[in-house]
Amino acid sequence: MIEANYQQVLERIASATARAGRAPESVRLVVVTKGQPLVAVQRVVSAGARCLGENYVDEAIDKIVSLGGHDIEWRMIGHVQSRKAREVAGSFTWCDSLDSVKLAVRLDRFAGELGRVLPVLLECNVSGEGSKFGWPAWDEACWPALAAELDAVLALPNLQIRGLMTMPPFFDDPERARPFFRRLRSLAAYLSQRFPNGDWCELSMGMSGDFEAAIQEGATLVRIGTAIMGPRS
Repeated sequence: MIEANYQQVLERIASATARAGRAPESVRLVVVTKGQPLVAVQRVVSAGARCLGENYVDEAIDKIVSLGGHDIEWRMIGHVQSRKAREVAGSFTWCDSLDSVKLAVRLDRFAGELGRVLPVLLECNVSGEGSKFGWPAWDEACWPALAAELDAVLALPNLQIRGLMTMPPFFDDPERARPFFRRLRSLAAYLSQRFPNGDWCELSMGMSGDFEAAIQEGATLVRIGTAIMGPRS
């Protein structure tokens, strides 16, 4: 079932990119494996997945160690506590959920100690929901303050900002998520003008219920869990 689901989602991504007039390779699939047993993760890797997203550091590290023989891009997509920054800098390929200057400074420090540059996405709260992490970005009036904080982050030598990530509110109708995807795309355009030497090309947005709408609104990374892996245990 996982193998069939994986292929079906790839086909849906290809169809959505075609409808949006985009190249198939312009959107990458991040398979969300949080809460899934190792045997299920091994199955999706055997099906061809090479980009996996995890939310919890300790759970993820167990999987990273177990699947060490595979060429996998491990992406931290969940909230990172400051005390877990060392493990994220040392074990993950990307951190897609950078949400504060404090966390950026710690990730930079530990990445530097390891002699690596860690690519990151800035997690932005474009809905204003209190349950969501991320830089405040739901109102354009917030954006100059966000940009001011990013001056410090962009100066860190061991982090490389590569774009933005967001999680919109949950809706049964994916069309209702479009304004939030558009807001993230607009924020990326704003930051690109403010920091023209930066790299703002990646937009991680869209999950199992709304990824096709996200692709039409410019997503370059979609995070799909349930539609491939099934319900979490």
